[in-house]
Amino acid sequence: MKKVLIVDDDVDIRKVVSKLVEKSGYEAMEAKNGVEGMGKVREHKPDLIILDMLMPKESGIRMYHELKTEEALKDIPVIVLSAIPKKSFLRSQKVLDEFAGQSVPEPEAYIEKPEEPEELIALMKKILG
Repeated sequence: MKKVLIVDDDVDIRKVVSKLVEKSGYEAMEAKNGVEGMGKVREHKPDLIILDMLMPKESGIRMYHELKTEEALKDIPVIVLSAIPKKSFLRSQKVLDEFAGQSVPEPEAYIEKPEEPEELIALMKKILG
């Protein structure tokens, strides 16, 4: 069974998205911030990550950059689920790219909150098959 890691500091969002993941036939795992998220990524190597951007203890912005610049993890697809507009996210990645000297690709998908459950399910199925 394919594993989906949901990284969001909002417990209600984690619960709702976990239910959608399980309803779609995948195994859901949860993390409440980027530090915990990276630990679970390294331990479980999920098939997909659904990532929030604004979180305490390492933001999703930083976690995304870390994921996409680490050789062993960079191929894991990421759906960003955030209240931040996509343009702001991409701008923040550009700043990190310049700082780290390594550019990162755009996420597989970017959904602004509040998410539409159907849209999220369709994207998961498209990415995971």
